[in-house]
Amino acid sequence: MTPVVKKILKWSILILLLCYVAGITVWSRMEADRHVIKGVTIRIDGNGLSDTITARGITASLMKYPAKIVGAPANTINTLAIEKFLMKQNNFEDVRCFVSSNGYLNVGITPMIPEIRVFEGNRSYYVNKAGKHIESKASFYADVPIVSGKFSKTFRPEMILPVVRYVNSDPDLKNLVGMFEVRGPNDILLIPKVAGHVINFGDTTRLDEKRRALLTVYEKIIPYKGWEEYDTISVKFRGQIVATRRDKAPRFPIEVYEEEIDPEESTLPTDSVRDVQQQVAGNPNKTRPESQSHPQPNT
Repeated sequence: MTPVVKKILKWSILILLLCYVAGITVWSRMEADRHVIKGVTIRIDGNGLSDTITARGITASLMKYPAKIVGAPANTINTLAIEKFLMKQNNFEDVRCFVSSNGYLNVGITPMIPEIRVFEGNRSYYVNKAGKHIESKASFYADVPIVSGKFSKTFRPEMILPVVRYVNSDPDLKNLVGMFEVRGPNDILLIPKVAGHVINFGDTTRLDEKRRALLTVYEKIIPYKGWEEYDTISVKFRGQIVATRRDKAPRFPIEVYEEEIDPEESTLPTDSVRDVQQQVAGNPNKTRPESQSHPQPNT
């Protein structure tokens, strides 16, 4: 084969390859234009009821996406823009989107994992382990402990997580406590599921000691006094258990002293009784008026 023939053959093969690539590109574009998004598939990292609720929330959010998704040509879907749109919900750690070969938009979600739900005045929000606030929505639900109270920059909601985690890790306390109330950094209250009294756990220190003190109350005092005898049981102080009775009325009767009227004085005219009382008030050492003679009636 001469060099000229070899050169012609080489260029022919190259031209055929270029035509093939161009043809494939045109065909793929035509196929992409012909294929549209059939639907959305959502996968949540995790397993539970909240995953189903979260998936519904994502579906509702995608319906508000400014561009058409379902029914739109597959090659017009901007997966990066969809990811950014969903991340604005502030409920996810990560969002991943891609279009599959079968014509579905696949959305993978790594949700934020909240540890508590906080009710602060008219506000309600979740807090994760890093202290990040997660917007509370009906479409994004998590079954976590409830904390109510008023917080500040110096005492933030995540600062009570040691107490919440301790209670949830202890079977006895977890069965007892229904929610938490924060009145200050040194007044963290445990609210039992059965109404009757509250437990002042103090701050987030000496948790084992406070647990032992509290269980002592339930084992040795409550069975005899009753569940509603006290409105507050405090174990916040070291080595002390302080209980406040619900009924603040005195337990012993108070003697009521009434002024006695001498039978002899009671026979005096009203003006005379007043004079005697004034004399006694003016002279503390004089406790009884001198006897007075009364005129005897004529017989």
